[in-house]
Amino acid sequence: MIQSRAVTAGADCTDSRWATRPSISLCGVRSATGLAQGPAVRGAARRSPAARRRYLTVALGSVAVASLVAGAVVGSGGNDSALRLARRFAAAWARGDYAEMYSTVDPNTQRQLSPASFAAAYRRTGATATAASLRFGAAHDAGHGTVALRARVSTRVFGTIAATLRVPISGTGANERVRWSRALLFPGLRAGESLRRSSSLPDRASLLTRDGKVLATGMPGAGGQRGSRLGAAATAITGTLGSIPKADRFFYDAAGYPAGALVGQSGLERAFEARLAGAPGGELLAGARVLATARSRPAPPVRTTISSRIQSAAVAALGGRDGAVAVLRPKTGEILGLAGVPLSGLQPPGSTFKMVTVTGVLEAHLATPRTQFPMRTAATLSGVSLQNANGESCGGTLAQAFAQSCNSVFAPLGARLGAGRLVDIARRFGFGEPPGIPGAATSTIPPPNQIPDELAAGSTAIGQGEVQATALEMAIVAATIGDTGSRPRPTLAAGTVRPPATVTSPSVARTVEHLMLDVVRNGTGTAAAIPGVRVAGKTGTAELRQTVCPQNQQNSSACAPNPKNTDAWFAAFAPAGHPRVAVGVLLVGAGAGGDTAAPVAHDVLVAALH
Repeated sequence: MIQSRAVTAGADCTDSRWATRPSISLCGVRSATGLAQGPAVRGAARRSPAARRRYLTVALGSVAVASLVAGAVVGSGGNDSALRLARRFAAAWARGDYAEMYSTVDPNTQRQLSPASFAAAYRRTGATATAASLRFGAAHDAGHGTVALRARVSTRVFGTIAATLRVPISGTGANERVRWSRALLFPGLRAGESLRRSSSLPDRASLLTRDGKVLATGMPGAGGQRGSRLGAAATAITGTLGSIPKADRFFYDAAGYPAGALVGQSGLERAFEARLAGAPGGELLAGARVLATARSRPAPPVRTTISSRIQSAAVAALGGRDGAVAVLRPKTGEILGLAGVPLSGLQPPGSTFKMVTVTGVLEAHLATPRTQFPMRTAATLSGVSLQNANGESCGGTLAQAFAQSCNSVFAPLGARLGAGRLVDIARRFGFGEPPGIPGAATSTIPPPNQIPDELAAGSTAIGQGEVQATALEMAIVAATIGDTGSRPRPTLAAGTVRPPATVTSPSVARTVEHLMLDVVRNGTGTAAAIPGVRVAGKTGTAELRQTVCPQNQQNSSACAPNPKNTDAWFAAFAPAGHPRVAVGVLLVGAGAGGDTAAPVAHDVLVAALH
């Protein structure tokens, strides 16, 4: 159990009111799997303090720490100006309108406190109380220039606190004001008292695989990770615990966490923070008086969607290389295994993006699998030559061009499809939409107005240009094709399935599936083939640096192929027709997707299907 020192309402806070629900971040993210990213992986989910604040409330069960929007003031109890002023002050408080409250207080208070300091004092006090909502009853004259209102404060930790708010009124007529003191920071406070809290957390709950094996349990070791008999398979995904980030201290305070608590920094520890931490407990005090108490309650073990067998296979197949593996169930979106940086490592997806492009081409009736294209080594768009890998000549039918990942066919098709339709189909596949997993980056495609010409559209269509994707996103693209055009929404929580999104028609998806089967049967992805299993896949080789040599250097050693110049990708699902698993693989600076990424996918698929 973690104990805290007393927390008072005088700590620093950020801009938030008592009970509006801020969508804020738990903390700055490392890689979503808790592993450091390799130097070539760019675009990991780096969040600003504002973005972190937007995420925290969602992850902590919508901790309401801002203005008490649900509050109300009812009844009258009188009609004189003092009663009206007190009710005005209370009503503004109930809706979190600190500017209105400030306008009712006496000039001496306004000289001593700025509007910002006044508002901050209420926010800090609300956070100390873990306040969620506030309601005032009827106002009545309590004598001696004081108006009394009954108040009920609903808190996240201490239940509902009933108390009387006594509002002193001074002056008369147009000069009538609330004679403010710090006793008005919380209902029931007396002169000279401040609100403070001591709190504690129970022992952290264990993380389990879908089959009940322990991924993390007990207290963290020196590296911030908790123990598991699954070894590297567990540590690859569970992430670490650490001190509350400075930018998030106010919001953890508002949730009842003690100041010295250890919280999830990455991986599953971060994703399931609210469920793992349990219910805080402690005492809420007004000076020396105890206003409320609560006992901390441990949470039950948290069961994830991770399969211990598939997770072990994903980690083993990646083998410590710089990159990522993501494995999920096409029908439900349940994530079965993660290795490397599958949620946060954004890279150009290369030709795996042709799954998206060909879907748009088929929808727009620009081609069919039998449509013929000339054999070429390159295509010229906007006066610039886009070459095929290694300068090879390819073409033939659309099916053959897809199987051989032919840029000279797909770049012009992307230009014909146009930026608008290309971006539209990519967004339907999930580009530009947060995947709904804490710490996961959003795969991106530029808006149409930033794809200005044929060259930009053609480059985007082959997964270059400004397109960025994670291994999880490309696994989702493959899963969408496998599930006849229905895009799964990924989840890590066992028993939680989110409704899928319709991307394309079943007939178009089945056509793309046949094209992907040809990739593995006789195209660039034969290394992913499994005897007796219909594997549908797509390779990708994304340029990190220029790989085309100038004519005057064709025979120089500088033009020798260098695998570090390209990322290797592979996305697949199996068995085609009734897919049970989809996988996305990224190997950074590892050459061609068919040579290096497809074998990784093969090993993971074998483990998942047998």
